[in-house]
Amino acid sequence: MPDRIAPLAVSAYTAASALGHGLTAHARALALGAGGLRPNDISSAPLPCWIGRVEGVEDMPLPAHLVGWECRNNRLAWLGLRQDDFVQRVGSACERYGAHRVALILGTSTSSIGATEEGYRRLDADGRLPADLRRPDIHAPHSLVAFVADALGLRGPCLTVSTACSSSAKVFASAERLIRLGLVDAAVVGGVDTLCDSVLFGFNALELVSPEPCRPFDAARRGISIGEAAGFALLERADAAPTAPRLLGYGEATDAHHMSTPHPEGLGAELALRDALARAGLAAGQVDYINLHGTASLKNDEVEAALVGRTFAPRTRASSTKGLTGHTLGAAGILEAVIALLALRDGVVPGNFGTRTPDPACGPSFAWLTEQRELRVVMSNSFGFGGNNACLVFARSEATA
Repeated sequence: MPDRIAPLAVSAYTAASALGHGLTAHARALALGAGGLRPNDISSAPLPCWIGRVEGVEDMPLPAHLVGWECRNNRLAWLGLRQDDFVQRVGSACERYGAHRVALILGTSTSSIGATEEGYRRLDADGRLPADLRRPDIHAPHSLVAFVADALGLRGPCLTVSTACSSSAKVFASAERLIRLGLVDAAVVGGVDTLCDSVLFGFNALELVSPEPCRPFDAARRGISIGEAAGFALLERADAAPTAPRLLGYGEATDAHHMSTPHPEGLGAELALRDALARAGLAAGQVDYINLHGTASLKNDEVEAALVGRTFAPRTRASSTKGLTGHTLGAAGILEAVIALLALRDGVVPGNFGTRTPDPACGPSFAWLTEQRELRVVMSNSFGFGGNNACLVFARSEATA
């Protein structure tokens, strides 16, 4: 069992998704249950499904000094950074600590592979990429992080985490270790993933994509709706931001059970959950709300519903918000961490949007409709392909006093 960790301040955070740009748009959509899914209009060939597309990405080219990084994924990252004064907050951290003492750790599943897809569709007569896409840095998995480091002027450790759907949840764990070990004083964490043919047709080939808007934890759920998102957070030691929400704990585990199916008894997910509670120094009964992974796939939802039922009492509320945003893959961890932080801030438990007939496997903790209640401790679950699991625990600052 891991030792309890010192809480970290989440001194800034933001997100862009199908719900809108920035915290105000997300809080409004969550309170109203206003989802952002729409029929697929982005794949290069017809694919009947629903997607969570971010509005305005195509209208926001990168500024001249960053034009070498131009691609849709980095555009979404740039859009996400320029909200809620996030760039300014990171700039202040760099002034306090020095840019070399601020780490950058981001999660993604495909990074800017959409640009590589375009390049292969436009190969010239000699089989070479078109001239405008002969930029090797955007065809690498590290493209996102290298771009954000350039855009923010960060000079500290710079890491890409790619563990499928848990990618941008695991970045919080990596950041805590770097800060605790004294290697840095702050860390920018987050993730970005954009819609592209690779994810749409890849997941469709696995028979995981629903032809209708996804319905997490519905008895007749038919699979996932894929979305895109960008999200970022700034982590510092608690005394740097006394009133900011806290990262209390995290848990990570790997099932190693199957390429795309979780352990049937959820052993890896349960280990991650219990490790997160141990690092936070909390019992399960102290968690007020859980933002579930809840993809609307058959097996994942079944395993997670059983885990919630055997671990938490009915007073702990739980819901999936993927019916509102779609499954944003490598950006799901940060997007749902931001949603959990908004739930904490506003006292809003988002409803499990999209469900018509709840799966009988779901217990009384499930919040099918949006609820208002005081929340002091919240959790966010991210359970990825191959059983890469991560759980995060956040709390209001006064809950740790």
